[in-house]
Parts: sequence; C-alpha cells; structure tokens
Amino acid sequence: MTPIAPHITAFLRERLPRQCGASQHTCETYAFAFKLLFEYASARFKVPPSLLALEQIDAPLILDFLDMLESQRANRPSSRNARLVAIKSFMAFIEHRVPSLLEQCRQIRAIPPK
Repeated sequence: MTPIAPHITAFLRERLPRQCGASQHTCETYAFAFKLLFEYASARFKVPPSLLALEQIDAPLILDFLDMLESQRANRPSSRNARLVAIKSFMAFIEHRVPSLLEQCRQIRAIPPK
C-alpha cells in the first residue's frame, strides 16, 4: 500500500504553486477538495486519514464521493466539477510518481464532468 501523505504534500506544496504557478486561492481550493475527499474515504474505510493509501482512492470511491457532495452537501454541479478537476489533476501527477497505479489513474481521469 502506498501512503498518500508524501504525494499530496508534494502536489499541494511543490507541483501546484511552484511548477504550475497556481495561485494561493487555487492551492487552498484544491486542499479543501482533498480534505473533503479524505474525510469521506476515512469514514468509508474506518481508518484515520493518515492511514489512507493511494490504492484505496479508486474510480468507484470518487464517483460515490461526488454523489455525496451533491446529495448530502447540496453542492451544485459546478462545485462537484471543481472538486473533480482537483482530483484529476492529482491523478495526472500520480501517474508519473507511481507507475503501478496507471490504470487506476486512467479510470479516475476518465470520469466525466456533470
């Protein structure tokens, strides 16, 4: 199992602001999307967020998470799609760092916006 922490840290602290030139607002928005996702996954798998593994973040989980955003948090499709963009961006980053997860990343990146 591959821990998420070092990868999400590198993505939020290095990739977005330094390599992509993302604004502070964008970085904070992405971080909040992952906070919600990790809370959701943590509750589903009954483990603390620090013990989540990249292998647990798969397409069915992401689809359920996006459905939860709309049904329980009353997010509009635009908010759902913004969170999906953050997740897809992270998965594109992971493709290069963890090649063993290429298929999982491809499936997540294939999730269409609403």
